[in-house]
Amino acid sequence: MVTAITQGIKISVETMYQDEYSNPANEQFMFAYRIEIENLSDFTIQLLRRQWFIFDSCGTIKEVEGDGVVGVQPVLEPGQVHAYVSGCQITTDVGSMKGNYAMIRVATGSPFTVDIPEFALIAPFRLN
Repeated sequence: MVTAITQGIKISVETMYQDEYSNPANEQFMFAYRIEIENLSDFTIQLLRRQWFIFDSCGTIKEVEGDGVVGVQPVLEPGQVHAYVSGCQITTDVGSMKGNYAMIRVATGSPFTVDIPEFALIAPFRLN
């Protein structure tokens, strides 16, 4: 698991290769990732947007942006945690992802950015 803390917001990421949804012969490698967002700050926060950078081992970089995460813009009181699972497909058996969340402090509307730490996407057969 990879973890980072930015401005009191802890982001933890765990990845899982999805063998049943991958097709290596056609250069399709599917990965799921579970993200846990923990509010360690003294402020109520809301996640508004996400931005991802997805890398494969051929040097391809794909950028993905959008509102919220899996259809929600969660509000987290101090001490609360929001977890979700999502996924991505790349064309190589090794890659990585990193990104950021655009958030606000609810009481003031003050925007801030939280880093999503870079994490590896590695098909298990590459580890042998």
